[in-house]
Amino acid sequence: MVEVVAALIWDGDRFLICQRPAHKARGLLWEFVGGKVEPGETKEQALIRECREELNIELEIGAPFMDVQHQYPDLTVHLTLFLAAIRQGTPQMLEHNDIRWITVPEIPQYEFCPADVEILENIQAVYG
Repeated sequence: MVEVVAALIWDGDRFLICQRPAHKARGLLWEFVGGKVEPGETKEQALIRECREELNIELEIGAPFMDVQHQYPDLTVHLTLFLAAIRQGTPQMLEHNDIRWITVPEIPQYEFCPADVEILENIQAVYG
C-alpha cells in the first residue's frame, strides 16, 4: 500500500484542484495537490515538499480532513487529505496540466481521480 497525502486548500468559498499531466497514470483527471510519502518523512513533511515541488507554495498544514483507501488496477493507496492554507507564494503550474479554484457546486463539472470521489462527497456534505 502506498501512503499518499493531499491538501484541501481554501480561498474564501473556493478550493484548489489540479489536473494530472496527460502522460502520467490517470492523466488529465483532477485531484488535490499532493503525492507520495517518502521513507523517513512524516505525512506533513511530505505534503509541504510536494506542494513546494508541484506549485511553488509554502503550506501551513492543519488537521486531517479525512482518510480513504482506494485500490487502483496498478496500486492501492491510503490517502490522507489535510486542511491547509498557503503561507507563502502563488500556485504555479510546475507539474500539472492545469490548476483551478472551484466552488463546491462546481465539483460535478470535473472528472476526478477515483480515490477522491468519497472525499468530494464528504466536502459536498460538509461545505455544500
